[in-house]
Order: sequence, then structure tokens, then C-alpha cells
Amino acid sequence: MTRIYAISATVFIAALLGGIAAFVVFGRGKGEDAFAQCRTTQIAGNVQIGGPFELTSETGATVTDAEVVTGPTLIYFGYTFCPDVCPLDNARNAEAVTLLDERGHQVTPVFVSVDPARDTPEVMRDYTDLMHPRLLGLSGSEAQVEAAAKAYKVYFRRHDPDDDGYYLVDHTTYTYLVLPGHGFVDFIRRDATPQEVADHVSCFLEAGS
Repeated sequence: MTRIYAISATVFIAALLGGIAAFVVFGRGKGEDAFAQCRTTQIAGNVQIGGPFELTSETGATVTDAEVVTGPTLIYFGYTFCPDVCPLDNARNAEAVTLLDERGHQVTPVFVSVDPARDTPEVMRDYTDLMHPRLLGLSGSEAQVEAAAKAYKVYFRRHDPDDDGYYLVDHTTYTYLVLPGHGFVDFIRRDATPQEVADHVSCFLEAGS
């Protein structure tokens, strides 16, 4: 049954990405902003992505977006019980951050749980410690998580639990590049390699320096 859920979730996420792509227009006219040469996507219309949030850190402290996004930040929404997508995406982001360190760019990877019932601060800390020493795990109350997800236009839906109480959560799989003073600047798709992520982020950081 778990395998069926996993396949269902993977198919759903692929369909979801296709839906999101429907309102993303590729390319942006050069000269419109300092990051024009770096952007791979442009949101059609006046869709606002990102904004204030209040969540619980893996240390148990309440934190706001202003305290989290103090430098270049990669934000990913998922959950620790995710059987396949989340570990791969978080590991990819962690490897990209290490590559960026070697280039002199310090970037903070952030993992926001959409499964606060299971992802306590302790669970988040144990998970992030395995990925990268700077990976910050955030969770919170149902209302706080829903507010943060809504701000970043993240879709998530929990499946009904099986007989053992186990359940999966469908969710958006983009990584969001956020810069202080600019907010959200671009999506990073899950098919990007660590090298491609590092190159993409470097472009933004060097263009804004």
C-alpha cells in the first residue's frame, strides 16, 4: 500500500508541476532588472510569491522570515517522512550549497515541513543534521505552516493514514531562491543538478554585488 501511495504522490507532483508551469512564462526582457540575465522564469500577471512567515525552528524557538532570510536562502517545502522526493531534493540543495561555499558564496538552505504533526523540532533537527550543518529545519502549528505555504504558493495535501497510521503528503517540489531586500527571485526545478543550482544562484549573487 505504501508503494502505491508513493507512486500516486509522484504522479500527482509531476502533474502539479505541469500545472504551475502553465502560469510561468519563460524569459524576461533584458534591462528590466539587475537579475534579468539570471532568471529562468517569470510569473505571469501580478502573482506575489514569498513574504512574511512565523514558524518554529528546529531549536524550538519561534522565528520570522526576517530572522531566517538574513542572506541568500534556498527554501524547500516537504516533510521528513517523504520516501523519495524530499531526501533527494534536500541532498541536491545541500550539495549545491557546498559548491557555492567553494566559490565564496554563503547560502543558507532551509527545509519547511508541511507535516507538523510528525515533524517536531527534534525530528527536524535530526533530519537536517544528516544533510548539511547549515540546513535549517522549520515547522510550526498547522495555521503557521499553512500561512507560509500560502505565501509561497505551495500546494500540499495529506493522504488518509493506512492501517499502521502511516501517510504521505503531496506537495510542490520547487526550491525558492530568496534574497534579502529582494525577496523571492526565482524557482529552481527539481531536475536541476547541484552544479546547475550553484551556477544559477551564483549568477544572481554576482549580478547583485
